Amino acid sequence: MRYDIAIVGSGPAGLSAAINAKIRNKNIIVFGSKDLSSKVLKAPKVNNYLGLPGIDGKQLKDNFKKHIDSMGIEITEKKINNIYAMGEYFSIMANEEIFEATTVILATGVEFTKPIKGEEEFLGKGVGYCATCDAPLYRDKKVAIVGYNHEAEEEANYVNELAETVYYIPMYKDEISIDKEIEVIKDRPIEIQGENLVDKLVLKELSIDVDGVFFIKDSISPNHLMPGLEMEDGHIKVDRSMKTNIPGCFAAGDISGKPYQYIKSSGEGLVAGLSAVSYLDKK
Repeated sequence: MRYDIAIVGSGPAGLSAAINAKIRNKNIIVFGSKDLSSKVLKAPKVNNYLGLPGIDGKQLKDNFKKHIDSMGIEITEKKINNIYAMGEYFSIMANEEIFEATTVILATGVEFTKPIKGEEEFLGKGVGYCATCDAPLYRDKKVAIVGYNHEAEEEANYVNELAETVYYIPMYKDEISIDKEIEVIKDRPIEIQGENLVDKLVLKELSIDVDGVFFIKDSISPNHLMPGLEMEDGHIKVDRSMKTNIPGCFAAGDISGKPYQYIKSSGEGLVAGLSAVSYLDKK
């Protein structure tokens, strides 16, 4: 199936785009999380969302869920690793699965963690962002997984079935649930070293010899997600219609720039959704 619109992200921007595209009878797919948005869910209080004074993040998330449920919008819980513009459509890679859509709306939010030294230099040379995609390349080798969320634990368990040694470095304080054979290192990564390929991960307190390092984050840099995207000050460059430099691709929310506010994201999601609909109708 080729969808009319693929929406990557289930926060305020992505859901706003989804409901407005659905109202206009477009065939959509929304990639995201069952929690919709971890940032919304954790907000102690939201004071500037028009019409909802003093609401907390959980209440806002529950309202979002009721809205999309009432419209029959489902969330596809798959992590998108790459998106490629194929001319007349987009090819969307989710581990071993491939989805197709005529248009794409990027609403993944922003990743506030900056790359460590060597991370971008060794991308594709031992550094990756999807452990389940590249795990077969590290059979019987040593791998470090730097996890920023609980989904990283599942990826670590999967890699552990193939690799000789797996080190897990959690960047969060919650309880960890992984295979007992995996060595957990509670430290902070500082640098990736190597000649042509990765051979060492330097942490604040120690260094470990590894053949590969995976960073499992809530979102990855947009220009790594979709090659060819024009960036500006660390965000996707868009116009007033939320169009990017790639025809058929739109972006909304935090990923398109500051201020990082829920109400701004919702408004941009609306615009992106309507722009995608207009693009389809013209085609």
